[in-house]
Amino acid sequence: MSRIGKHPVAVPAGVDVSVSGQTVTAKGKLGQLSVTLIDDILASLEDGKVVVKPRNDSKRGRVMWATSRTLVNNLVVGVSQGYTINMEINGVGYRAAVQGQELVMQLGYSHDVKFPIPEGISIKCDKPTAISVSGYDKQKVGQVAAEIRAWKKPEPYKGKGIKYDTETILRKEGKKK
Repeated sequence: MSRIGKHPVAVPAGVDVSVSGQTVTAKGKLGQLSVTLIDDILASLEDGKVVVKPRNDSKRGRVMWATSRTLVNNLVVGVSQGYTINMEINGVGYRAAVQGQELVMQLGYSHDVKFPIPEGISIKCDKPTAISVSGYDKQKVGQVAAEIRAWKKPEPYKGKGIKYDTETILRKEGKKK
């Protein structure tokens, strides 16, 4: 039995969840999201909670049970609280700023890197070396953060580059004489 899937998803106040067939839709103060579950999964609304179960005892149903429950939980948390990923920039002369609908980064290249901010995502730069990516869709927030990080991944010798604030860079020893 799935340890994650057996827990129902609590729906907080201010969030409206509707289940129609295989589609679960959540609407809250930050926006509206929906997910379509596979046919082997059955979702239902019981006592203000979303319960996700496998429709039958098939292998695919058991495998996707916890994944489907987590997707529904991400919808509910996203429209009620939202998600934020904080990033740090390390390196001499490396900095970032938001100009209009673009994130402009100076990362040691001969040109500035301009990253257009997608719809539904907000990016803040409180300091020139700190980037905060936030939004209500967890997948989209993570994808945008990964694309920003891909412009200059942290290198292992000096740690220069863009990294998540929770990330630890394994440092290597430099040349020896």
